[in-house]
Amino acid sequence: MSVPSIHPRPGNLRVVAEEIEITTGLRVEILGGNLVMSPTPRGKHAGTILRLRQQLQPRMPQGLQPFEVTSIPMPDDDDDYCTPDLIVLPESWADDDDWLADAADVELAVEVISQSEKARQITDKNGWYAVAGVKTLLVIDPRQGEWSLYTHPKSGEYKGRLDGIYGDSIPLPEPFGFELDSGCLPRYGLQS
Repeated sequence: MSVPSIHPRPGNLRVVAEEIEITTGLRVEILGGNLVMSPTPRGKHAGTILRLRQQLQPRMPQGLQPFEVTSIPMPDDDDDYCTPDLIVLPESWADDDDWLADAADVELAVEVISQSEKARQITDKNGWYAVAGVKTLLVIDPRQGEWSLYTHPKSGEYKGRLDGIYGDSIPLPEPFGFELDSGCLPRYGLQS
């Protein structure tokens, strides 16, 4: 596979990101002005997203729905965006022509850590969500069988954090008010 000769410069990063996605099939995000590429989720990564969605869907508060393949821009910077694995937005998003959802509309963003992600990438992405003002971020780590729930973004960081291991219930705050079962989530390298 060959990637076309692309010359990123300020103001055209989104064009570059879209071209890379079309050419390679990789998922591309722009976080803090940096192009971040990752393979399309598969196997246990996709299975984790599916199991979480199956738990959320029937218990979703009125007017909200979980979506995949939806990006969030950094407020006031459409050239800086992130695409969580799963995102809960107003139901009306299903009829929107836009591809960037307003961060203020996000009730929950879910990130499933890939096998190859580095600690710094994870920390940077968590910080990005806090700066964007995403109310609640759930980070699932199938490498270690752990999860972290971040809440109350303020001044570019999450003030609330709850950590757990697979098997511990994940207590989602309002407007959800219910728990997710983490015991059913698969771990990388282990048979499910």
